[in-house]
Amino acid sequence: MTADCLFCKIIAGDIPSTVVYQNDAVYAFRDIGPQSRVHVLVVPREHHEDAGVLAAADPKLLAEVIIAGTEVARIEGIDESGYRFVFNTGDDACRTVFHAHLHVLGGEQLAGFGR
Repeated sequence: MTADCLFCKIIAGDIPSTVVYQNDAVYAFRDIGPQSRVHVLVVPREHHEDAGVLAAADPKLLAEVIIAGTEVARIEGIDESGYRFVFNTGDDACRTVFHAHLHVLGGEQLAGFGR
C-alpha cells in the first residue's frame, strides 16, 4: 500500500466505495464519475503505477485483473451485449490516479475511439 494513493485507501476501506467484485488479488468498484451506464474499476490490491509496470512486475496479476474484468462484465449483465476494457497510462490518456486499474465500460452503445 502506498500511503498517498487514492486506490490504496479505497482498497484498505479508508475511503468508501461500492464494491462489485473482489478476491485476494483484486478489488472492483463503481467509478464515481461513470462514463457509461456500467463503469467499474478493477484494481490490483498490490500497488503498481500503471499497466505496463504491472505487466513487467507480475504478469500473472495482470491476468487476474483481466479475468476479474470479465467476471465484472458477467455480474453486470453486459457479457453478451459487449463491453470495453481500458487502461489509461500517461498524461495524454488523462490518467489521474497512479495505481494500475482497468475500466470496465458497457451497458449501452459506446462511442468510437480516438478523435
